[in-house]
Amino acid sequence: MSTDHFIAHRNLLFTVSYEMLGSAADAEDVLQEVWLRWADRLRQEDASEVRDPRAYLVRMATRLSLNRLRTLSRRREDYVGPWLPEPLLTSPDVALDVELADSVSTAMLLVLETLPPTERAVFVLREVFDVPYDEIAEAVEKSEPAVRQIASRARAHVAERRPRAAVSRAECDAVIERFRAATESGDLQGLMDVLAPDIVLMTDGGGKVQAALNPIRGRDKVLRFLTAVTPDAIELQPVWLNGSPAIQFVIGGRRDGVGTMLVEDGVVTRLYLVRNPDKLGSVSEPVDLVRL
Repeated sequence: MSTDHFIAHRNLLFTVSYEMLGSAADAEDVLQEVWLRWADRLRQEDASEVRDPRAYLVRMATRLSLNRLRTLSRRREDYVGPWLPEPLLTSPDVALDVELADSVSTAMLLVLETLPPTERAVFVLREVFDVPYDEIAEAVEKSEPAVRQIASRARAHVAERRPRAAVSRAECDAVIERFRAATESGDLQGLMDVLAPDIVLMTDGGGKVQAALNPIRGRDKVLRFLTAVTPDAIELQPVWLNGSPAIQFVIGGRRDGVGTMLVEDGVVTRLYLVRNPDKLGSVSEPVDLVRL
């Protein structure tokens, strides 16, 4: 019975943890700890004593994620170069749930990264999963009035920073395909046409592979950087990452990195390249698609 409850809510627990941590590996560690504590709890008492298994498991995952997030925040202060979320290989079906796809996008995860841990937890639980305030209060160990204030503050913070333009899936697909084709063929004019004048490029190498140590701003600078680092023999494969179309870079038959983009008004306004090998573990074969 304990296994049935955990399996039934596993995808929810993973998504909550991932949105709080921005790391699939850390989210999986949280789930492992949730399972161990859940099984231990049910060994000590009858499962019927747990009135609402879903709420209990979400509360446990939230508290464990908060503890880990505080530790990760200290580590990220020493991170070499820009930090980007760990990309997830997802199915195109995730994009059909617009709110979910938006909440796990690279752009949104970077916005959530600017929130303090408790505000991030409250925002994710309330705005993404519509968890009742009283349950959130238990999860973050605050009073319900305090949680309502935190939610309001977090909502305003995110609203100021989140992408505002809604782009259809077809438009996003078309823009990313134009970027892929122009990059792979070396069409500089085509690449320039698909990049916004004020585009921002962030590259995450984690100090383990070559990457820009600071964000690169402006189309001319981004274009010069891409031209300088892109080898002649490169293959750009379309993939689905974090609920959106994206690109996988293959050099000499080996995956070298992945790129996700923010598309607004028919051009790429943000380009996120992840090359840190520690973050490419969740971008493997289709059998490892993450179920959000």
